[in-house]
Amino acid sequence: MNYFFVLNAKKFKQYVFIALAIVFAAAIVYSEQSNVSVFSNAEPSAIYSVQTEKKVIALTFDISWGEKRTEPILKILKDKNVNDATFFLSSPWSKSHPEIVEQIKKDGFEIGSHGNKHDNYSTLSDEEIRKQITTAHGILTELIGKEPNLIRLPNGDFDKRVLRIANDLGYSVIQWDTDSQDWLNKGVDTIINRVVTKAHPGDIVLLHASDSSQQTHEALPVIIDQLRAKGYEFVTVSELIKQTEVETTPVEDRTMKQLN
Repeated sequence: MNYFFVLNAKKFKQYVFIALAIVFAAAIVYSEQSNVSVFSNAEPSAIYSVQTEKKVIALTFDISWGEKRTEPILKILKDKNVNDATFFLSSPWSKSHPEIVEQIKKDGFEIGSHGNKHDNYSTLSDEEIRKQITTAHGILTELIGKEPNLIRLPNGDFDKRVLRIANDLGYSVIQWDTDSQDWLNKGVDTIINRVVTKAHPGDIVLLHASDSSQQTHEALPVIIDQLRAKGYEFVTVSELIKQTEVETTPVEDRTMKQLN
């Protein structure tokens, strides 16, 4: 009887060990599932670039004030046969310069929103954030004849609330992976080098067409030529998003001090 009891005790220990292993494995699976839900694409996100092996790149231009820089940039794009680029327009500027907005539209370029007031939206209340985005939406929709669905927030500033509200209003928040820093006016060569050396497949490049950026129109022809020499094709942000997998920031707050 004692011998029989010892054998069963050993088997019992084995069963306990197996049961514990099963419970442990189930706990791991549950934990992984929880992590997936927390960091999934269902969370508010901003798009910085697209993961793709194709040599496609999006040139984007923010405009908030002035009327001297946009038209030379449009001419360069036309002369260089760049038919696809994305312009993010602030609504007060757009309302004051409907003829330039019309030219951007006529040239076939994509137009996104750059908001209304040029403030850091992360400092605003939920109600005010919604008001700024919807005000810009109404003005731009009237001017371009269709509803924009891309937004680059003023100063590139956002938090989780801003992302959530923008998403609720039907917008994709667009950031950038390569910053030309043209707004700092550090020199044409500096702007060219920053873009050309940092550019990569699926990249979104930040440029400006506001009067505060005084050297962009000088750097742009060289940027276009050198990127083309590397085999790049220029596309709009929307076309870029259609590529395989977008690179996003799910919940991280972002503040970029920029002159747009």
